[in-house]
Amino acid sequence: MVIAVAVLILGVLLGALFLIPRNSAVAEKNRTNAADRKKVYGVYSKAEIALHDKRTDCWIIVKNRIFDVTSYVEEHPGGDAILTNAGSDSTEGFYGPQHPGGAFQLIEDYCIGELEK
Repeated sequence: MVIAVAVLILGVLLGALFLIPRNSAVAEKNRTNAADRKKVYGVYSKAEIALHDKRTDCWIIVKNRIFDVTSYVEEHPGGDAILTNAGSDSTEGFYGPQHPGGAFQLIEDYCIGELEK
């Protein structure tokens, strides 16, 4: 009986170790990259944004603001859906029912500028 309880407690502790969110190296890198991107805030034309339409260089437009989401592409819960409008306007897709409220706060870290008027 004592052994069964000890095994159960050990199982719970090991499970918690893997389930409790921790700051990963990727998350830390994204925070650093977000801070670096904010330093280059600017105004961009649609032609400039269109050049950033790849998995390894992905910018999107949401409500006339520009977001460099390159470092987030691999983490995107919707997989490659984030690439559908890479280099162009993603406003309609971004405001779809698939995004939880947290997505609106998360994207702010990736803002690098605004669309040229």
